[in-house]
Amino acid sequence: MKRGSTGALSVTLCRDPRQFAALEEQWNRLFRGCPTATPFQSHAWLHSWWLSYGKEGRLRTVLVRRGEELVGAAALMLVHRPLPRLVALGGGITDHSDVLVAAEHAEEVVPALARGLHRAARRAIVDLREVRPGAAAEALYEAWPGVRSKLADSTCMELPALPFDELVKRMPSSGAQRVRAKLRKTDAAGIEEHEVTEPEVPQAVRNLLRLHEKQWRGRGVTPEHLRPRFAEHLTRATRRMVRAGEGRLTEFRLEGKVVAANVTLLSAGLSGGYLYGADPDLRDRKVDVATLLLRYETGRALADGRPVVSFLRGSEPYKNHWRPETVVNQRFLMSTAALAPLLRLHQSQVTGRERAVEALREAMPAARDWRARLNELRVR
Repeated sequence: MKRGSTGALSVTLCRDPRQFAALEEQWNRLFRGCPTATPFQSHAWLHSWWLSYGKEGRLRTVLVRRGEELVGAAALMLVHRPLPRLVALGGGITDHSDVLVAAEHAEEVVPALARGLHRAARRAIVDLREVRPGAAAEALYEAWPGVRSKLADSTCMELPALPFDELVKRMPSSGAQRVRAKLRKTDAAGIEEHEVTEPEVPQAVRNLLRLHEKQWRGRGVTPEHLRPRFAEHLTRATRRMVRAGEGRLTEFRLEGKVVAANVTLLSAGLSGGYLYGADPDLRDRKVDVATLLLRYETGRALADGRPVVSFLRGSEPYKNHWRPETVVNQRFLMSTAALAPLLRLHQSQVTGRERAVEALREAMPAARDWRARLNELRVR
């Protein structure tokens, strides 16, 4: 662990996974003292991710302390491709990345954290993806002493934590009527809710992933969700988060059988539905799983005093039925002045890939029309 100092604060760069693991208690205090933090900044999530996905020798975590108290942190990893970058722990399975800054010390901590990260980034670009608007990383970006650039990232959907009847009233009248009819059929089916305890988590995660695979079979399941390392991470992280009150795993049972399960990740300001699985046979019973889960989660968020229920990343059509707020994550690119050409190159590569993806999306409907027309000609 390398050490430097900034005024009354000390700034260190932690590269030892064992020392990162030992930070759990201090990290959790800082996490709870950072009101903009999302569940993905908890030590349980980040450390578990590192154990399953981290690369030996690549850990780069900048820590700011006042005496023995941890008041700022940026959990990062060095990657070399397509060029040297410092990226947030959590990778592609994490919906929001951020740094942690103790609210009462923010004016001092943010500049210290920025300078410490600037020193750590002498040979690499800092690439912070999926930063939620209002995050502590925004202040870090503004205080950055080098070169910086900002891009849009993934779209998220969020709802206020309101009584479910109030959310239904936000919908068009025809949609609200359909939701109420679906709920009557769901309630008639007799589904029971069970909040999983910490010892039950491993089996419950296996149930969830089995249902998730069954639900998406033949419809393009996310490959990572089927890999052993993801199951290992989700089990370990969920178990720790359930223990700390930072997560919830709920099973929905019908006639004693688990027919749906949902992992919800929690922070002071947000309740996020991370991953669910449901038996496709529920459709035969006219059970609308998305509505069932949302009713349960909004009720819990309201009872717990969490102001936001987030669908997290993605703009799937079923989410839009509820008239959610669209929140666009940000991507912050930062480097020293010496690496400015490398930052500009990386930015051009990123925007070029995004344009290519968008062009492909626009071309796909036309391609489908062309194939349909060709098939018509063949039939004739």
